[in-house]
Amino acid sequence: MSEGGVLTTRSLGPLEAIRAFGVVLGGPIVLVAAAVASTVALARDLGARRLPPRPALLGVLATALYACVVRPWHLRWGTNADDAQRVLPGDELLPMGGTQIRHAVTVDAPVHVVWPWLAQIGQDRGGFYSYEWLENLAGCQMRNADRVHPEWQHREPGETVHLHPAGGLRVTLFEPERAIGLDGWGTFSLEPLDPGRTRLIARGGVPPGVGAAAYGVLMEIPHFLMERRMLLGIKERAEAGKSGLFASTPA
Repeated sequence: MSEGGVLTTRSLGPLEAIRAFGVVLGGPIVLVAAAVASTVALARDLGARRLPPRPALLGVLATALYACVVRPWHLRWGTNADDAQRVLPGDELLPMGGTQIRHAVTVDAPVHVVWPWLAQIGQDRGGFYSYEWLENLAGCQMRNADRVHPEWQHREPGETVHLHPAGGLRVTLFEPERAIGLDGWGTFSLEPLDPGRTRLIARGGVPPGVGAAAYGVLMEIPHFLMERRMLLGIKERAEAGKSGLFASTPA
């Protein structure tokens, strides 16, 4: 809800909360249940010296493929050796150990064209340029911007970037044309590659322990899918703005 142009936080009703968590966690819960059921069935049949059913074998193989191949790939999607060596603003804010998340994309546009799109992220502003229909299925009331809004180009540390009308994440870092940090998510940084290209790098992490385990089971896949789409959404808008398809205005 907006009052005087400022988004106000409200509490979720029971049905809204069920819908939001169902949309976010429903898919991972189904996948985890299938993996557990397949593993239990395989172990039971092998223990009884019976040939396991094909669905159990396929389920265990799929689980192993995800753990050994797919998961390492999506935790480092788009990154290269140069990205790993970069020291970026906000690195000191990220947890040590645990699950490390590194995503990146090259944008064929200069930093001053890319930055305004990154600066205005938030449900209360330009959206997150991700799967709007899915976010709205969870009740986010999201509307992704297709133009730069000059009035949305600044945040203060401590300010809340809304993910949903019910709340959001605190800004930990805001360096114009350089980086944004969100508590509980991570950092988004811009690194110029040359006068016409920019590296957009997202870094995050989850401390070791129960939290990392829960994140790995329930949130890794949704986080990857939405953040990947977000980075590509910024890339598409910045590159289109450079070619004049959107009315973008440098900050």
